[in-house]
Amino acid sequence: MTSLRALSVSLVLAALLLPSIVHAQAYPTKPVRVVIAFPPGGSNDVVGRIVFQKMSEVTRRSFVIENRGGAAGTIAAEHVARSPADGYTVMVQSATHLANAHLYKSLPYDTLKDFIGVTTLARQVGILVAHPSMPVKSVKEFLALAKVRPGQITYGSGGNGSSYHLQMALLESMTNIKLVHVPYRGAGPAWNAFLSGETDSMFATISGFVPHYKSGRVRALGVSSEKRTTQFPEIPAIAEFVPGYEFTAWVGCFVPAGTPKAIVDALNAALGRVLSDPGVASKLIAQTLDPMYTTPEQFAARLKLDYEKYAHVIKISGARIE
Repeated sequence: MTSLRALSVSLVLAALLLPSIVHAQAYPTKPVRVVIAFPPGGSNDVVGRIVFQKMSEVTRRSFVIENRGGAAGTIAAEHVARSPADGYTVMVQSATHLANAHLYKSLPYDTLKDFIGVTTLARQVGILVAHPSMPVKSVKEFLALAKVRPGQITYGSGGNGSSYHLQMALLESMTNIKLVHVPYRGAGPAWNAFLSGETDSMFATISGFVPHYKSGRVRALGVSSEKRTTQFPEIPAIAEFVPGYEFTAWVGCFVPAGTPKAIVDALNAALGRVLSDPGVASKLIAQTLDPMYTTPEQFAARLKLDYEKYAHVIKISGARIE
């Protein structure tokens, strides 16, 4: 009798699970909207288009790109959070998603609870640069000069709370130096000010740094990743001079909370195949973006750690968006 009862329970559970399993095996059966949280041309857009163009080939289904920029990605995030949790609306958003939770006084969604991270897609490494007029050629010399000139060395950024700003704020905190932050309205104006000598230093993405490095208009001091990059192995990691320093950004794929696990896993598996494709990898690396695949569980763990990291760095930076 007990065996029969157990068998009956098993059959009921199997019957309940069968529709979601079948659905996941068939997924996707119709076009999937890929909401990119920033306008065309930026790193989120580049990653999203490279990855999901290949996804269309791998799955033989359409993944339709929709750029929904504005307010540092919060407009897209609100839209996706309110979309059906069926796997047919996904979001491409960067680590800015976590920063926003601490920069804005309030948001119309919960950054961690209203989304499921499917996988990271690419890693973006920052680089500390100095203007050629600065008498420094290494991170060590930069820090030494900052200590004897507290409050005199300037650095530009793409705005309060931008990755440029937070990367330098973390370096200040870990080395007990005092610099002067000069925020601009975007990376372009920050670069223009730096190249003209208006600011002494800055953090930048490697992709933005390359053309100026080749022309000799900037002096590279160190990268923000834990180790040196494959693209520029001659440039030291800041961690070689400041143990424990690491501040890299990422671009990831999210779906609304409540999306069935079977669909999340199916989407993750397909993205894993895409990110391991040599053609996709070479396209990302050409844009100085490192392919970065994780399981949903690994991404969830990273999201929690980075959420706290951004809370700490934003607090010490004093950045705020009203």
